Amino acid sequence: MTVLDACLSTGQVVIMETRNKDGTWPSSRPHIMRNSVEDEELYRGQPGVCGLTNLGNTCFMNSAFQCLSNVPPLTEYFLNNHYLGELNFSNPLGMKGEIAEAYADLVKQAWSGHHRAIVPRMFKTKVGHFASQFLGYQQHDAQELLSFLLDGLHEDLNRVKRKEYVELRDAAGRPDEEVAEEAWRNHKRRNDSIIVDIFHGLFKSTLVCPACGKVSVTFDPFCYLSAPLPVSQERTMELFFVYMDPRRKPQQHRVVVPKAGKVLDLCIALAKHTGVPAEQMMVADVFSHRFYKLYQADEALSCILDRDDIFVRGGALVLPVYLRERAPPRDGDPGYGVVLFGHPLLVSVPQARLSWDALYGLLLERLSRYVRRPESGSEEEEEESEEEDLYGPQANGLSECEEEEEAPGEGPASQAAEGSSGGSGGPPTPSPPQVTLPPTANRPKRKCRRRRLLFTVRPVNANGTSERPALPGEGFALHAQLYIAIDWDSDMKKRYYDEEEAEGYVKHECMGHVQRRQPVKLRECVELFTTVETLEEENPWYCPTCKRHQLATKKLDLWALPEVLIIHLKRFSYTRLAREKLDTLVEFPIRDLDFSDFILKPRADVASAPHKYDLIAVSNHYGSLRDGHYTTFARNKDSSQWFYFDDSSVSPVAEAQIESKAAYVLFYQRQDRIRPPRTAPCPRPPDAGGGCCSDSMEVD
Repeated sequence: MTVLDACLSTGQVVIMETRNKDGTWPSSRPHIMRNSVEDEELYRGQPGVCGLTNLGNTCFMNSAFQCLSNVPPLTEYFLNNHYLGELNFSNPLGMKGEIAEAYADLVKQAWSGHHRAIVPRMFKTKVGHFASQFLGYQQHDAQELLSFLLDGLHEDLNRVKRKEYVELRDAAGRPDEEVAEEAWRNHKRRNDSIIVDIFHGLFKSTLVCPACGKVSVTFDPFCYLSAPLPVSQERTMELFFVYMDPRRKPQQHRVVVPKAGKVLDLCIALAKHTGVPAEQMMVADVFSHRFYKLYQADEALSCILDRDDIFVRGGALVLPVYLRERAPPRDGDPGYGVVLFGHPLLVSVPQARLSWDALYGLLLERLSRYVRRPESGSEEEEEESEEEDLYGPQANGLSECEEEEEAPGEGPASQAAEGSSGGSGGPPTPSPPQVTLPPTANRPKRKCRRRRLLFTVRPVNANGTSERPALPGEGFALHAQLYIAIDWDSDMKKRYYDEEEAEGYVKHECMGHVQRRQPVKLRECVELFTTVETLEEENPWYCPTCKRHQLATKKLDLWALPEVLIIHLKRFSYTRLAREKLDTLVEFPIRDLDFSDFILKPRADVASAPHKYDLIAVSNHYGSLRDGHYTTFARNKDSSQWFYFDDSSVSPVAEAQIESKAAYVLFYQRQDRIRPPRTAPCPRPPDAGGGCCSDSMEVD
C-alpha cells in the first residue's frame, strides 16, 4: 500500500504499532478480568484452556469460536503465522483481511497459556461490522455465525487473487468420476484456502423431472452437513376436562394428536377417555382468569402452544362465565372496581332462552362443590324492616315478607312489571315467585326480612372487564357474544367460597403413562439427509427438456469428505404449521464414526482414503426456540483432554458427559490426520480457581 492509497496528507499523524511476541497487536489486547498485567505475565496455564467473557448474549459467538479454536490444523495454521503470507486484501468478496486478523489475534491469546479468560470485544466489533445481523447484543444462532466465519476466513485467505469465469456443465451421461473430478477442479480454480483444505467436501446432487424423466447430475462443494432429525407427526397435549356434574373435579388428561390436526381431532382423542361425544365439547384457552380464546372445531391445533392452559367442557349450549370480586373503593373514586379471580367457567344451559332467576339457581348449582350455601336463620338474614315495595329490585338479596298492616299501594300488574325491570344498571335481582293479591284501593304494609344473595350476575364483554347494558324482559337469549360475570362481595367470598377446593383437580390414569422419546442415532440423521425428497413450490427446478419449472425429486449423496467434518443437527424446525426446537437425544460416537457406507466413490478409491472420524468438539444449545444458552465441549489438541467451555468458565469433563440432548453442532476429524498428544494433562495450578482442572462439572 502506498501513501497515496492510504489517502495520507501533510500534517496528519500516523501511529505505528509493533506486533507482540505472541503475534497479537497492542491495540486489540483485551483487559483481563480479575488479573492485573503482572499476574497475567506470571500465570502459566495449559494453552487453549481459556474462557471468553460474555459481553451480553454473546455465548453463541463464544461457543462457535471455541469449536473452531480446537480444530488442530486450523489453529496451528494461525499460531505458526502461515496466514500472514496468504491474506487477500483485494478480494471483493472478502473483508480485506480484517476478519482473519481479528480471529488470529483471538486464537493467539487463547493459546498463549497466559490467560484464564479474555474479552473478545475487538473480534465482536469486527464480526458486527461485516455482518450487520450480528450487531448489538441480541441472541443469535451459533451455526449461523460458524457459517459466516468459515466463509469470511476463506475469502480473506483465498490464494486465488483473480477469480476466473468457470462455466458449469451437466453430467450429460458422463461417468460420475469424470464429472466429480471436473467439479472439484473448477471449484479449486476459484476457491483455494486453508478452509477449503480442511472443511470442504463434495456432494452429488441428482434431480429427476416428474414430467419427462430428465435426470440432472451435478457435484457441488459443501462446508458442513445439515442433518435433519426424525420428526414425529404426532404431538402430546395436556388439558383439563370439566364434567357437567358439578360435584366432579376437573380432570387432567394427556392425549396424542396429529401435529397437522384440527381442534376436532383433540376432541375425538379426549372423547375416548371421557365418553363425552366430541361434537358436544367446547375448547377454551384460559389465561389470567379469563378466556383468551374459544376454539372452533375446524381450527388448526398448531394455534395451541404446549404452555397454554386448555380447558374442555361438554354440553350443547355453553355459556362463558367469569368470577369477579368487588375491590375496595380507591381514593377519589366512590365506585367499586372488580378484580377477576379463579378459573372462568363454561356452564351448560338447558335452553337458548333463560330467566335471570333460573340462571342464578343454575350457577349456584354449578358452584356447589366449592361454594357453601348459607343456612336458614344464619347471620346473613337481616333484622326486620319495613318495606313498601314488595317486589322492587334488591341490591343484595331476596325478601321474605309478612303482612302486618294495610297501606296504599299499586296494582299487582304494575308491581310485577316493576319487580322484573331490575332497575337501571343491570339485570333484575332474582326474586321469589309472585303472589297474586286481590285488587284493593289500599295495599297492606309489610315487614320484610331481606336475605342477601351470595353473588350478583351481570352481562359483560369478552374480557370480563366492562359491563354491558341489561337485556329487557324477564330473561336473556343465549348468543355467541354473551359473557356473564359472577360478582362477589369480599365478605361473602371469604365466608362461602372455598378457593382451595375450587383449584382442585384429579388426574386421569393416562397421566401416569409418560411417552418417552426414543433416542436417535447419528447414522439415522445422515440417512435422512440422503433420502429422496420433492422440491417445495417456492423452490422449483427449471427442466431444460420441458422448458418450465417442475417440482422435481432431489437426492443428495456424499462423494468426498473433508479432513474435518462439521455436522449441524437441525434442531430448530420451521414449518408452515409450527416452529419448535427438537430436544431428541442424538446418540453420536466419540470415536470411530464410519462414513464408508455413505460414500459413493468406487471402492478402489475408498480403500485408499479411510473414512473413520473421531469427535473433537461439540457446540451445545440449552433452552427453547426463543432463548437459551450455548456452551462447548472440546478436546485439547495438545493433551487430548476434554474440556467444558461455558463463557469465561473452563473445566475438564469426562467423555461420558459429552453426549446430551443439547448437542447442536458436531466437529469430527478424520483419524488418519489426528496426531498423538504432545503433553500429558496439566496438573491443577494452585491459584487456578475455576480453571482447567476442576474435579467435577455440572451441566444444565
